[in-house]
Amino acid sequence: MLQPFVLFARSNEVGSSRLGVTATKKLGNAVVRNRAKRTVREAFRREYEKLPRGYDFVVVARAPLLSLAPEEIRVLLQQAAARAVAATP
Repeated sequence: MLQPFVLFARSNEVGSSRLGVTATKKLGNAVVRNRAKRTVREAFRREYEKLPRGYDFVVVARAPLLSLAPEEIRVLLQQAAARAVAATP
């Protein structure tokens, strides 16, 4: 199964976590891309307290993201963030 998104993490000097979301035209038209980005931003907002602090996260949305429920996206985001932070030097 394809991953619903790719997450990159890098520590920052701000002390709080920030999010950047991107979706390419391969995902769909502007309406579809914007819906995917809104969904990821909402998942980040709801999981913010559980995510590691002091990191910049960049999410690249992929096609399977569109078929997931918001709860599933939140869980996957939290798991991916934990893995990315653990792999960050």
